[in-house]
Amino acid sequence: MKSWLLTLAALGFSSAALAPALAQDTAPLPTLNSQLTGDLTVHDPVIIREGDTYYVLSTVGKYIGIRTSKDLKTWTDGGAVFAEIPAWAKEAVPGTEGIWAPDISYVNGEYRLYYSVSTFGSNRSAIGLATSPTLGAKAKWKDQGLVVMSMKEDDFNAIDPNFVVDAQGRQWLSLGSFWSGIKLFPLDPKTGKPAPGTEPYSIARRPAPAGGPAPIEAPFIIPHGGWYYLLASYDYCCKGVNSTYYTVVGRSKKVTGPYLGKDGSDMMQGGGSIFLRADLQEQQRFRGPGHAGAFTDKDGTTYVVYHAYDKQDKGAPKLRIAPVRWDADGWPTAQY
Repeated sequence: MKSWLLTLAALGFSSAALAPALAQDTAPLPTLNSQLTGDLTVHDPVIIREGDTYYVLSTVGKYIGIRTSKDLKTWTDGGAVFAEIPAWAKEAVPGTEGIWAPDISYVNGEYRLYYSVSTFGSNRSAIGLATSPTLGAKAKWKDQGLVVMSMKEDDFNAIDPNFVVDAQGRQWLSLGSFWSGIKLFPLDPKTGKPAPGTEPYSIARRPAPAGGPAPIEAPFIIPHGGWYYLLASYDYCCKGVNSTYYTVVGRSKKVTGPYLGKDGSDMMQGGGSIFLRADLQEQQRFRGPGHAGAFTDKDGTTYVVYHAYDKQDKGAPKLRIAPVRWDADGWPTAQY
């Protein structure tokens, strides 16, 4: 750099004159998050694309809300998936007041929407399934009923579903929140529900003393480059700017694990590597980034979508989106 500047000086260019141009050339590009506008109040988001439209489905109030965009930047309200809680869900989980934490995939010519039904802090919970041949205004959602249920005597909590297909074409559903952690259920590809005669795998947990909290939830598995990457949220959501949520990642050659962080730490022992860091500093606007989902666009770019709590809007949960860069060793970094 020094010799280059000396050469330019010899040609009559002053360093003072060059400084603005150099500063402009090295100025950081705006992040996608800094360009988001429109209706951004969401919780537990997932993202998918149909045609030229991106869809974010998320917990909005008591139902699964829809946000749409043509450019990933400007988002508008697209209504909701359900007008009311399905009757089977009210019977399965007495006292439930809403549907939350959706997951969306395109499978065998239709969209599969998995969703959660529970009461806050309880593991009497259920995951349901709805299907539609399309999204948008022409969507015709058909509820397919119960997929997985957990009861008080179970060691897991049937919320926060995520569907994934492995390299052999087998279908799986990860889920879980607190209790003994994240489970992975083999699915029957015809029904999208657990395959008869199978048992779930345990793929991540946070050990705690007996009776103590074990905050882990919101699994999402990303197949990439011969690996499976498991995202999970640690610590606490849903406390506005006091939320301590953050997201970790581990990877495995098998969808069933073990999932290890960069340092070899096992996610079955509360390990993994930080992917979206906890925004604990008081000066930071967005706090507690978590409940991450991922999507790979037509050009091969992977995006991570998540929520964080906006200090400038009374701690409201806001949509956040970041492209993902994969390093030489195959580890993802969110450009947020």
